[in-house]
Amino acid sequence: MAEQTESAPGAQQFIPPQADTIDELRAAAANCQGCELYRDASQTVFGRGDESARVVFVGEQPGDMEDQKGLPFVGPAGRLLRKAVDDAGIDPGHIFLTNAVKHFRFELRGKRRIHQSPDRVHITACRPWLVAEFAQLRPEVVVVLGATAAKALLGPAFRVTRQRGELLPWPASAQHPEDFTRVPVNSAGKVADAPAAQLLATIHPSAVLRADDQDKAYEGLVADLTVAARALAG
Repeated sequence: MAEQTESAPGAQQFIPPQADTIDELRAAAANCQGCELYRDASQTVFGRGDESARVVFVGEQPGDMEDQKGLPFVGPAGRLLRKAVDDAGIDPGHIFLTNAVKHFRFELRGKRRIHQSPDRVHITACRPWLVAEFAQLRPEVVVVLGATAAKALLGPAFRVTRQRGELLPWPASAQHPEDFTRVPVNSAGKVADAPAAQLLATIHPSAVLRADDQDKAYEGLVADLTVAARALAG
């Protein structure tokens, strides 16, 4: 595994300025070298789902299985999230899944690739992709899964443990709301105000899998997602 660098060039230079679809962004992201994680990861894992999704889920980074398949949330944590989405009453056909960091960071132990949390340099370097994704989305609710995603969108001072399950105004609650308040209308460069939405932070589904009491942790995740489901119904 490559050692962490103190700084990274960032993803901005790899984002095509005229991109106006998620598919165009995904194609461009395949060549991203905004930080050193691209060297060891198998591929970029970009967001997937309906561009008209009512709910956007933002997680940490792809895991081992996501890195192999090139899709977010297809491993054990993803399966648990899908179950929690169903149990909370959110329509899975109206969700978009992505991560704050698009490459798998890991440590090699023998033949096993062990997950390592991204550092701030990786979150910062990859953040332009997240901003570019949001520019193409019009969610009613944004669900932040875990601390890394919270740092990417809400800043380092935000604590999921303190404010989980609480509805916050989006994009007003973002660390840099100006990044999310104007969205493109067409490829000619016309922009408009982003529709007002809400944000909810909760634990990452992988935290449920690591919990001593998985049933209790899962119930807490579903309870938080049920708040999001009620916001959609309202």
